[in-house]
Amino acid sequence: MYAFATLVLAAVVAIIVAGDRLSDPVLRTIGSAPPDMHAAPALISVAAGESVAGWFVRGVPGRGAVPLLHGVRSDRRQMAARARFLTKAGYAVMLIDLSAQGESSAGRITFGVRESVGVKAALEYLRGELPDEQLGVIGVSLGAAAFVMAHAAPALDAVVLESMYATIEDAVEDRLAIRLGTPGRMLSPLLLWQLPIRLGVSADQMRPLEHMGGLSSPLLIASGMLDRHTPFGETERLFEAANAPKELWLVRGAKHVDLRAFAPQDYEARILAFLIKHMAGSDGRAESRTGSVPRMQKGSPAEAVTP
Repeated sequence: MYAFATLVLAAVVAIIVAGDRLSDPVLRTIGSAPPDMHAAPALISVAAGESVAGWFVRGVPGRGAVPLLHGVRSDRRQMAARARFLTKAGYAVMLIDLSAQGESSAGRITFGVRESVGVKAALEYLRGELPDEQLGVIGVSLGAAAFVMAHAAPALDAVVLESMYATIEDAVEDRLAIRLGTPGRMLSPLLLWQLPIRLGVSADQMRPLEHMGGLSSPLLIASGMLDRHTPFGETERLFEAANAPKELWLVRGAKHVDLRAFAPQDYEARILAFLIKHMAGSDGRAESRTGSVPRMQKGSPAEAVTP
C-alpha cells in the first residue's frame, strides 16, 4: 500500500512538473535568414510590449502569398524548406515565430489561444504589404491550431492544416498514453486543471474542432497514418466538421513528424497542386521559376490519399 501511494504521489508530481515544462517559453536568437532565401526581417507589434518576429519574402506579382506557421516549441526555421519550394514556385511567403517561441515575445505557450493573436497580426501585415495578392496559409500542429483559433476574416483562398490536435483533452490523453500506456489517460485531469492557473486560459478555449465549421476557405487536412499524437479518428473528426471544398491527405508510414521532411517530393507536389487549384492568382500551368511542379512517384507515401 505504501509503495502504491508513493508511486501515485510521484506520478502527480511528475505531471505537475510536466505542465510547467510544456508551457515554458522557448525563446532563442534566430538572427538573419539564410542568404539563399532573400528574406527581409519583420517585427510586428501585437499588444503592449509584445511582438511577433519573422522573415518576409516577396514573390512573383499575382502569384499569391502564404504565411507559414510552425509547430510547438519550435520557431520559423522549421518552415524554411517549405518557404524555399514555395518561393521557387513564385509565391510570397512569411515565416513567423509564434508567441513565446523563437524571437516572439509572450509569457507562456498557450497551445493556440494567444498564438492566434500573432497569426492575425501576421495576416494583417501581409494584407498591408500585398493588398492585391490572394492569401493561403500552411500551419503545422500548434501553428495549425493557432490559425483555426484566429477566426481569420476575410476567408483565405487556400488553407493547409497539418497534424493538428482536435481538442486539448484529446491531445493530453494521447500524449500520456504514449508515455505511460493506456492507464496514463486517467492522469489527464491533473494536467488540464493547471491550464487556468499557469496560462490564464481554460480547456474550453483549446478546441480547434469547435472552430472548424467557421472556416469557409478551401481546406486540405494532412496527417501521418501512424500519428499517435493525433490519431486518425481525431483527424477524421476534424475533416468531418469542416466545410467543403475540402481534402484529406493521409501520409502512409508517417508518425507525428514534419510531413515535408518525411516525403519531400510528394509533399511539394500535393501542396503546390492544392494552391494552384484554389488560388486564382496562380497561372494554373504548374510552372515554377526554374521548371515544372514535381510529380508524385508511383508507390510513394502520397498514394495514401482520401479526396
